[in-house]
Amino acid sequence: MAVLAISGLYVGVTNDAVNFLNAAIGSKVAKMRTILAVASVGIILGVLTSSGMMEVARSGMFNPGLFTFHEIMILYVSVMFANVILLDIYNSLGLPTSTTVALVFSLLGAAIAVSLFKIAGNPELSLGSLGGFINTSRAMGVISAILLSVIIAFIFGTIIMWLSRFLFSFRYFKMFRKMGAVWCGMSFTAIAYFAVFKALKGVLAGTAVYAWISDNLLISLFACWVVCTALLAFMQLFRINILRINILSGTFALALAFAGNDLVNFIGVPIAGLDAYKIANEAGSTEILMEGLNNNLPAQFIWMLLSGVIMVVTLWTSTKSMNVSQTEISLAGQGDDMISGELDSNVFSRSIVRASLGISNFLDRVVPEKVKNFVGKRFEYEDVEHNGAPYDKIRAVVNLTTAALLISVGTSLKLPLSTTYVCFMVAMGSSLADKAWGRESAVHRITGVMTVVMGWFVTGIGAFLIAIGVGLLLIWGGTIAFAVVTVACAYMLIKSNFKNKKKDAMPEAATEEDSVEGVINQVCKMMKISTQIYDRTLVAVFKEDRKALKELVRESDESYEASRQLKYTLMPTLRKLKDSGLELSLYYVQVVDYLSEIAKALVHITRPAYDHIDNNHKGLSSEQTDDLMHINDAVAEIYGSVNRMLTKNDFTEIDTVLTMRDELFEHIAETMKSELQRINEGVGNTKASMFYLTVMSETKTMVLQARNLLKSQRYFLEHAGVAKTWYRK
Repeated sequence: MAVLAISGLYVGVTNDAVNFLNAAIGSKVAKMRTILAVASVGIILGVLTSSGMMEVARSGMFNPGLFTFHEIMILYVSVMFANVILLDIYNSLGLPTSTTVALVFSLLGAAIAVSLFKIAGNPELSLGSLGGFINTSRAMGVISAILLSVIIAFIFGTIIMWLSRFLFSFRYFKMFRKMGAVWCGMSFTAIAYFAVFKALKGVLAGTAVYAWISDNLLISLFACWVVCTALLAFMQLFRINILRINILSGTFALALAFAGNDLVNFIGVPIAGLDAYKIANEAGSTEILMEGLNNNLPAQFIWMLLSGVIMVVTLWTSTKSMNVSQTEISLAGQGDDMISGELDSNVFSRSIVRASLGISNFLDRVVPEKVKNFVGKRFEYEDVEHNGAPYDKIRAVVNLTTAALLISVGTSLKLPLSTTYVCFMVAMGSSLADKAWGRESAVHRITGVMTVVMGWFVTGIGAFLIAIGVGLLLIWGGTIAFAVVTVACAYMLIKSNFKNKKKDAMPEAATEEDSVEGVINQVCKMMKISTQIYDRTLVAVFKEDRKALKELVRESDESYEASRQLKYTLMPTLRKLKDSGLELSLYYVQVVDYLSEIAKALVHITRPAYDHIDNNHKGLSSEQTDDLMHINDAVAEIYGSVNRMLTKNDFTEIDTVLTMRDELFEHIAETMKSELQRINEGVGNTKASMFYLTVMSETKTMVLQARNLLKSQRYFLEHAGVAKTWYRK
């Protein structure tokens, strides 16, 4: 249980970090280590001030008084296994989900599994008795909260962002000097309200101050607004960036609430298991019913502190948390180039876009021209911050404030809202109001949002089914099943989080500080990968190595996907190169296009090669093998020269490559004629001949595009001032 608790904390924080980090990360309000430091302080303080009440894990979904110690421990272990497995899958996919939903439905599934075991072993019980063991009303409340929070958060995020942008516009500096303190004062008031009634409720509840604030809420909020506005206005006089303070404060408050209230999702079950052990140990029997778990007690301070330390370490070390954060940031980012195009559209998203265009066209006809022009100017995008952030600080403040306000109101109304649902949908609504959803990316953004939303529902179903399966397996399989599940779970975590993986074919994007160097690295990396894949493919074909060819198909697909990603990131890279002239941008476009053609040719070689061997077709003849070996040697020599020139930025051998290319083309033409002659004479077999001709044709394309890429890369570097200029023939 202790090991599973640590694993649960790791995968849980990895997924939930998106809730309190994304506004600061998306607006680039500070360096990453500063953002993490602020969040870490919030987490530690939230853990130390948490009430630690774990009633959901103890008795929220089932009646513990009907289960023995052995049964309750099987139930809790099943829940932890299901949580770790499910959340790690979501982290690997880069999808945010709700740890609350995962916990609730895992508890429900495991409780049903153990209840079915008890019913099967007791002739006096039937399936109709299942309702006495399970508290299904809590699960229905969570499902209702999902629908409610998704809709409300999206609507409020859209409305508040639209009003804020209409007030300040994207060129907000002038108006912000006049109204910024008042507006940020409202935000600070909402964040303070959130901190008091959500994050610190367990500590402050019952105090005289908390009671007075509750009884005089409107007066308290108004006084807080006035005080915050005055302080912020005073700071503005000294040119202090109050937006930055606001965003970091909101990040701190959300991290505080996350640690103080969502901690039950990670350690509630292990703590409940520890309490069950104490009850059984004091009674001196493992057959005692766990009625004592209905008496909810706060967790010990030491366990809370250790949990906080693990959460902070995870926050600083987990790379998957950034993967999950990137999903929301890319969907909410300003501009069509934030969406890479990897999210295919569907009928639903296309229908929504068409309907929205119809509504927009109708409004254009009925709204007066002056009103349209005035409003349009307020929403004309301009990057006045010049920091390359996906969105500006105005939207980051709106995201934090709206999420904090909705969570606070939901908590005060005792609605089981999920922080993940609220934070994500507020971000989506604010990006829609900010006109980030252009026609080029709208269908892909909607598809992405629907993928995440549907993923939340899959979380409930998946947690329920996994917990039932693991629970039944542990009950009937005993120690052997426990060992198998433990090993499988450990293997999955190690493989997805700690195992050294092969270097991805995806090129590193050009950095903002040195985009030319980034372009050089991209080209060199992809050309080296192409050379290796081509050589290994032909060797694998000669050896009829099916396993190696299957791996090469995967690598070539990744290389082609990497080249596609370069095309989708073309616009932001060109913006970084805009100060260097149009010709530099032109040559970069050519380089990307040639890389794509080379990668496509590789795919057209590796896939037929794998299909040929996988279908157990007859191997190549000795003549075909000899021809391809000579071709491979020539290609290796050409690509070796190309890679040396690209790496060293020395293009003195470019004419030599041209000569080698022409000689290779002549050789390919002769070998293809020889193969056609053998076909006419009925020598060989059709499958091998067609594959042989395909390789020859695609090899010619690869070499041709490599020579073209070399020329464009040389011109690119010359205009960038990296390489010297040679006489161009």
